[in-house]
Amino acid sequence: MAILTRRNLLKASAVAGAYGAGMMLAPRLTALAAAEPMPLEARIIEASLDGRGKTRNVMTYTGAAAGNDPMPPVLRTRRGENFAARFVNHLDEPTTVHWHGLRIENAMDGVPFTTQPYVYPGDSFDYAFTPPDAGTFWYHPHCNTLTQIGRGLAGMLIVEDPADPVFDAEIALNLRDWRLGGDSQFIEQFKARDAAKSGTFGTVRTANWQPSPTYDAPSGGLVRVRILVADVTRIYNLKLTGAEALIIAIDGQPVPVTMPLDMAVVSPGQRIDLVIRMPDSEGAIVALEDIRPSTPKTVASLRSVGTSLKRELGDTKPLAANPQPEPDLSSAIPVPLVLSATAEEAARESICGTLGYSFWAINKVAYPGDGPDPLAPLAEMKLGRTYLLNLENVTPHAHPIHLHGMNFHVISSSTRKVLPLVSDTYLILPDEKVQLAVVADNPGDWVFHCHIIEHQKTGMTGYMRVA
Repeated sequence: MAILTRRNLLKASAVAGAYGAGMMLAPRLTALAAAEPMPLEARIIEASLDGRGKTRNVMTYTGAAAGNDPMPPVLRTRRGENFAARFVNHLDEPTTVHWHGLRIENAMDGVPFTTQPYVYPGDSFDYAFTPPDAGTFWYHPHCNTLTQIGRGLAGMLIVEDPADPVFDAEIALNLRDWRLGGDSQFIEQFKARDAAKSGTFGTVRTANWQPSPTYDAPSGGLVRVRILVADVTRIYNLKLTGAEALIIAIDGQPVPVTMPLDMAVVSPGQRIDLVIRMPDSEGAIVALEDIRPSTPKTVASLRSVGTSLKRELGDTKPLAANPQPEPDLSSAIPVPLVLSATAEEAARESICGTLGYSFWAINKVAYPGDGPDPLAPLAEMKLGRTYLLNLENVTPHAHPIHLHGMNFHVISSSTRKVLPLVSDTYLILPDEKVQLAVVADNPGDWVFHCHIIEHQKTGMTGYMRVA
């Protein structure tokens, strides 16, 4: 869950209580193949990432939607419509595709040994599902993830709602670091001493695989900006200079009420949708800045172009809520989950990659890694029941916790005021205790892990079983 400032929360909380009234249990839609699955291929390429030279051994997705852009394409579909992709692996190692944030069938979730076999080099796999939610989501591998995501395998998936408001422009931003040396080539993806802390940061920061790009947008117009943090480590503190903006969605789900952007904390795996009111004067610049940790860094800029459309932020209509199952807190079953750095099991070798260390754990057990013999589930859930995840972070570091296949309903926090948001990824702060309700409405084994990938790969992983 992206963290919002107290100013934003106070402005939004007055009307948030009405959010979710009348929600029904969303029907589980069966994945049906479209007539012609879109091609989606994983490849190794060269690409210019730092503005200086070509980087070798970059990993990307290509297909009909990619065009000439080396970055993985922004895929688009519509809520309630069949989506299908025929994935072909042209890497020199196994991989899969996980559709982050989508409440789809377990067999389509893209986790090796849990939902599907590896897709070996030269092999293919057909993904087909019907997304029940509209919003901003993304796709990435769930195999050797530190290397594969770290070298580029991360693309945005937009599920459109035909009833969405019409904006004057839309811009998608894929934010991420790269671990590059002075010669523009990849350096070691992680350092053990950093993996045991907040993670190993990249050396080159980009939006859409470019350092601080600028995009044209209509003067005086309302621009929807979809932001994905596809980084393996970096947590962003996002602010806007030169214009005002509203937050309209977090992690693919509409917010209870649109709220002014003051500063939003967005962590790996999370998304945030903004509506920016562009300046009236042509050539004016709007800068999206990351102010974490201290020195502001311009992530991307927008430039006003043309005669002003004279739109106002007040013209923005809220997004329609996605149908979500309403948790029954009166009969919710508690599930204790302690996030700690006291791992008790050593890392195991795996064909899908291990970092060779166990630094992190859930309930004092470190997940052994991608392999055919996983540990017991963190919880066995009965279909249709509500569970209250009582998460406690006893570490001095933040952890963006992601649940596959289902959504969290934010109930409470020991350290901050929260809105009743719905999300698939929650950023739990150091020494924070949170309560997240989950309606077990999707059968299968669903992975639950920290999306700082070094934390995931060194133990902070598990899964929930729904049956």
